[in-house]
Amino acid sequence: MHAPSVISFLSILLAGQVNLAVAGDYPAGPEDYRSVITRLEPGDRLLLKPGDYHNGLPLHGIQGRANRPIVVEGPATGERARFLARPGANTVSLVNVQHIVIRNLELDGRNLPVDAVKAEGHAQFAHHVTLENLHITGHGNNQLTVGISTKCPARGWIIRGNVIEGAGTGIYLGDSDGSDPFWEGLIENNWVLDSVGYNLQIKHQKGRPAENAEGLMPAVTMIRNNFFRKAANSSTEKRARPNVLLGHWPLQGAGSDDRYLVYGNVFLNNPTEALFQAEGRVVLYNNMFINPFGDAINIQPHNDIPRDMEVFYNTVLASGTGIRVSEPSMADEGFTQRITGNIISATNPLQARNAEENLLMTYQHDLAGPERIHDLSTSLIKRGRNQKDLPGRLIQIYRAYPEWDRIGAEKRRNVSTPGAMISREMIDRFFRENEKIPRTR
Repeated sequence: MHAPSVISFLSILLAGQVNLAVAGDYPAGPEDYRSVITRLEPGDRLLLKPGDYHNGLPLHGIQGRANRPIVVEGPATGERARFLARPGANTVSLVNVQHIVIRNLELDGRNLPVDAVKAEGHAQFAHHVTLENLHITGHGNNQLTVGISTKCPARGWIIRGNVIEGAGTGIYLGDSDGSDPFWEGLIENNWVLDSVGYNLQIKHQKGRPAENAEGLMPAVTMIRNNFFRKAANSSTEKRARPNVLLGHWPLQGAGSDDRYLVYGNVFLNNPTEALFQAEGRVVLYNNMFINPFGDAINIQPHNDIPRDMEVFYNTVLASGTGIRVSEPSMADEGFTQRITGNIISATNPLQARNAEENLLMTYQHDLAGPERIHDLSTSLIKRGRNQKDLPGRLIQIYRAYPEWDRIGAEKRRNVSTPGAMISREMIDRFFRENEKIPRTR
């Protein structure tokens, strides 16, 4: 009478034997790590020892699972695993990968014309990739040399806690012709400093691959709690670039209702262009924009037009134009473009048709130093005249967006006050740890 139970148990055991495989940790050093890469299975970790690695990190056909990613990581503390660039090859090369995590590495470009991390153009996809705590230096050979780049369809990336210093372009996601889309991404807590061109560009998108186009709900790409700074090495004239540029989503079909949520960021300095430029569908809130050299925010056509735009709770300090919406006629085509609840101190504070309840004033040049970021909004409000609380009808609109009422992870802001409220803890992170993040030149 017990036979059926035994048979059932054996059937379950045999059917599930693949899932019984125990994920492995594989320590490896510069001499043997390449031999381990091809053996990695879902749930495995390649634990790289401290030292210099000269032969790159090619991850081709490496695929984990959503609940069992494949992890490649260096030491979290102490001496790092440092990858030195080599001629003719991108250092971290991604081809047909998914559900992988790469963290705690130093990537030194040695001023060679190669990228630090690249989802290669000949790949079919690179989905659900996490890049965390990477320190990327020495990739400023020219403006086309990139810290993190995708040149194939890339969905569900997390780019978190990385430092990218002095790259030709810090982060470049998508392709120049609108192919190879990047979507459903999370870009947070990064320091992208002193790029020659963009700190970050996400390219416009013609469409989604057929295998990713069915049954998709509108997606969001979040850009939050980052520090985007440019300096005197910025490109000029026709090669000048904003700190961040966001292109449009697909104009029809899958992805056409996607949005960018951009909040909690600091945009600092651009001697040759604006700090931020966007088209398409963007919600921009609770950011600090400081540019003593020119313009701050340009909402304008690039490869399409500005469509639905919600811009609120930002603080802008700029010697040029604060916020400019260059195509107000787009509001006549059924798109909503609202500029509300911002503090704007600039030579030309605001050019927009649908704008209300913004605190406007002339450029306050004495507040432009990075050391004033933590109290900039408060200082500007004190200098404003007859500032009233924001009306409840606007606050109801703001409630629809994540962390709309937060200062950092826990503290709540005064929701009736205009402008950005960035936590002191976040600002301190930018400048502590023995000046790990260098101050503005």
